[in-house]
This record gives sequence, structure tokens and C-alpha cells, in this order.
Amino acid sequence: MAKAKLLLVEDDVTLSKMYEKKFKTEGYDVEVAYDGLDGLDKAVKGKPDLVVLDIMLPKMDGLSVFKKMRSTPDTFKTPVLLLTNFDQEDTVFECFKLGAVDYLLKSSVTPKQVVEKVGNLLKGIEGPITE
Repeated sequence: MAKAKLLLVEDDVTLSKMYEKKFKTEGYDVEVAYDGLDGLDKAVKGKPDLVVLDIMLPKMDGLSVFKKMRSTPDTFKTPVLLLTNFDQEDTVFECFKLGAVDYLLKSSVTPKQVVEKVGNLLKGIEGPITE
């Protein structure tokens, strides 16, 4: 079975490296983008199985990236998991209207929980993550 391809769009380099290592340890093929423009480009060209997207990003914010993905044929149906500390309800609601598969608040989850959530989403399992 081929490895699932993940795109992690996160501007915090330390966090990105940590998540990248954790995902690779779990057997995922991971690509990282550190800003919204690069994230959108890699989403379109790389055709990931899932995008883990931060909202607060340089060059193009996560909501704009998500809107562009939804208006592009190659990424129209790509699942997007929001992993952010940005918790403004209207923006989060907008992302769910666009079809976000879930939303995790960085400060409330462990890396292990994020990897578990990604694994469940790729298997089509919805619901809360375990502690």
C-alpha cells in the first residue's frame, strides 16, 4: 500500500519540523510549506491526500489558501484539517462551510493526538481523538 501524502502548511519552523518528523515516523510522505503561497502551490502540484493547514500564515492566510484550493479543480476535493491557535469563530465557521474535515486548536492537542486524527481522517473515521 502506498504511503499517504500529507502537506503541512505551518509557518512555525520548530513546530513544522516536529510534526514532519512525527508524521514520517508514522509512515506518511510529508511535504512542508512555511507560508500560504507556497502551501497553495504545493497543494496544487503535489496533490496530497490531506492538507494540515494553519490559519495565521505569512504571504497568504490559511482561509485564503483554503478558498483558492476550493476554486481549483486539482484541489477542490482535497481534505483539509485545520491545525491552528486562531480561534475566531467566524473564520473557523467559514472554513467548515468550505468543507474542512476538522479543526484542532494547537494549544489543546498533543502531537500524538494530531497524528491519530490524521490517521483516522485518512481511514474515513470521524469523531473525537482520544486523550
